[in-house]
Amino acid sequence: MLRVGLTGGIGSGKSTVAAMLRDRGADVIEADELGRRLMEPGQGVYTEIVRTFGKTVVGADGRLDRAQLAELAFRGGRLAEVNSIVHPAVIEAQRRWMNEVFSQNPDSVAVVVSALIFEVERDARARGEKASVLADWRRRIDRVVVVTAPDEVKIGRYIDRLGLAPSARAAAEADARSRLGHQISDEVKAAKADYVIENKGDLAELRRQVEELWQRLKRESNKPAENESLK
Repeated sequence: MLRVGLTGGIGSGKSTVAAMLRDRGADVIEADELGRRLMEPGQGVYTEIVRTFGKTVVGADGRLDRAQLAELAFRGGRLAEVNSIVHPAVIEAQRRWMNEVFSQNPDSVAVVVSALIFEVERDARARGEKASVLADWRRRIDRVVVVTAPDEVKIGRYIDRLGLAPSARAAAEADARSRLGHQISDEVKAAKADYVIENKGDLAELRRQVEELWQRLKRESNKPAENESLK
């Protein structure tokens, strides 16, 4: 079995790479998907967020107003509070998911897609945590794959994905730059990763890199790996 973390900034193409890996036989789950489930009414994460941030983050339908919560997190300076509630629960859900995958097929390659693998660890250690589930998350993953792309390409992809009217694009660009500002740079992530995939927009080249990556992951067990770039 092999536990793989797939990460990269917003608009880097993580989901595209994840879909290609899934097509080749990997078991894949997205951290955002898990987070959304855990933030539904009745879940502990939902309850704790409402307790911490108040009813202003609850929409008319009783669900969390994710836009309002994001506003408080990114523009209100409370991102660390949100993350301290959501991330431990997401990581525990990932652990359970991996255990289930491997119980069904011990030879599986289980891929967790998350934009914040390195950021979660960085922020936990900045708070003085040394052995928490957040501070040692990187050690719970056998291989980390980073998807990189130029920042302007990331921002363009992020805005295009939202399908906004032209009048709303400037605000979306500012939001994208704010989110990237909270994330570790590609250069730093790539230096810490086991494998790097460059996604500059050539789909055929991206498929080639993913196929090479997949063949390597299938061959690997839990032995240490040197940092490599799949150029």
